[in-house]
Amino acid sequence: MKKLLLLLFGLLALPLVQAQTLQGAWETTETDGNGLVVQHVLIFTDAHFAQAIFVKPSGKFLGTKGGSYLQKNDSLEFTYEFASFNADLVGSNKSEVFELQDNQLELGKLKWTRLDDGTPGDLLGAWLISGRKRDGEIVKRDTSGPRKTMKILSGTRFQWIAYNTETAEFFGTGGGTYTTIDGKYTENIGFFSRDDSRVGASLEFNYELIDGDWHHSGLSSKGDPIYEVWSKRTL
Repeated sequence: MKKLLLLLFGLLALPLVQAQTLQGAWETTETDGNGLVVQHVLIFTDAHFAQAIFVKPSGKFLGTKGGSYLQKNDSLEFTYEFASFNADLVGSNKSEVFELQDNQLELGKLKWTRLDDGTPGDLLGAWLISGRKRDGEIVKRDTSGPRKTMKILSGTRFQWIAYNTETAEFFGTGGGTYTTIDGKYTENIGFFSRDDSRVGASLEFNYELIDGDWHHSGLSSKGDPIYEVWSKRTL
């Protein structure tokens, strides 16, 4: 009886194994017939996703798509808000079967490897720009309209995208890795659709979470002072 009780207590003391989640960043690479290595980085939050495609290691931008998703058993139902290479995809839905095991993801015809699980993730989530400071005052911006600037972050990866869901226009994107240390948010640019020469640059900003909003200030890639407010997406 004593041995049985010890065994039971030992089992109770074991940590619970958490179900794997899609949340975080994933990558896969392909090589074309000319030896060109193409990298895909896919970021999932709890309800939104973005996929970026670029040449490795130069960071030459090739394309991006994303929007929202729902998980239904062993399939994902995607609703596209932007697609740089196919405007007809915007507004459409697509269901794809997936399999997730041991930090390996099979989705569609590609096999993905996990880059992170959303940690450390001070800024994990999908955000919409909701305000800018001008003349010392924060001017709010309506986030419910079709013209959006979204920034989506995992634990270590980020991507921003500017687009219009009504006209299916794509205006630009950029992304790479990021860190948040002691109130400093640092972006390391891995791709930038508007200017390949920016790849490899690092930009440091101040950041603070105030009433759930992300206040972001510093100098832009052009050296101009900025103060932006980003709000978490709910839809």
